Amino acid sequence: MALKVGDKAPDFKTIDQNSKEIKLSDFLGQKVVIYFYPKDNTPTCTIQSCNIRDNYQSFLDKGIKVFGVGTSGLKAHQNFIKKFDLPFDLLLDEEHEITALYGVWQEKNTFGKTYMGIVRTTFVINKEGLIKSIINDVKAKVHSDQILN
Repeated sequence: MALKVGDKAPDFKTIDQNSKEIKLSDFLGQKVVIYFYPKDNTPTCTIQSCNIRDNYQSFLDKGIKVFGVGTSGLKAHQNFIKKFDLPFDLLLDEEHEITALYGVWQEKNTFGKTYMGIVRTTFVINKEGLIKSIINDVKAKVHSDQILN
């Protein structure tokens, strides 16, 4: 069943780039943005992440906690953060558990090749833990505007 606006955001437990345990339920009472992206250090993912970085103060001003979720490993997340000076945490999902929970681990088709991967999607979660909006048509260059407006 696909998630929709108004649904309770599925809780999960994982680690961030510093091996710190992160549970979504620990952020009840705070607005949270979770953006799912295919791979660290790829062109579109870099543009998207840097757009959020460049507008990060606006997220802080609105009391929004931002998490990026990708299936790259710990070292790749650490390098991605360091290389682009990302001020927010990247969460690990190497086993595709969170991406499956949120319905963004799907069959994709590129140039006739079929494979499983992350469909770039962002979830905005309110203080009560409910999904306030789902952005499926992510525009990497202006993604912060899509989230904040």
